[in-house]
Amino acid sequence: MAQWVLDTNSLIQCIARQSRYHDLWISFLDGRNTLCVSTEILAEYTEILEQNISATFAQLALDVITNNPYTELITPWYRFNVIKADPDDNKFVDCAVAANAKFIVTEDHHYNELKNLVFPQN
Repeated sequence: MAQWVLDTNSLIQCIARQSRYHDLWISFLDGRNTLCVSTEILAEYTEILEQNISATFAQLALDVITNNPYTELITPWYRFNVIKADPDDNKFVDCAVAANAKFIVTEDHHYNELKNLVFPQN
């Protein structure tokens, strides 16, 4: 089982049943993977889902995430501020580092900055 952090844009994509990324969501629901989140990430999920879908859907999705035994709530104690182009994305990086997550799932090109960093290998 891998621990990963899911960027908001990827969350929206993988929840949809018709999405080619839906198996990612299912892998979280059935325990093949663990979703690592922080309170900041949950707040962003709520905000964006409310804006793009509905408040009802946002609440349902957050209930699934927060009540799933394969969710790990992380409290990052350090801010790395690695992503300069979009500092709001740093909450996902900080959570991933604090959780020792294997992946950050995203299609956001701002995360390409991480490819230039040297992190300890597992």
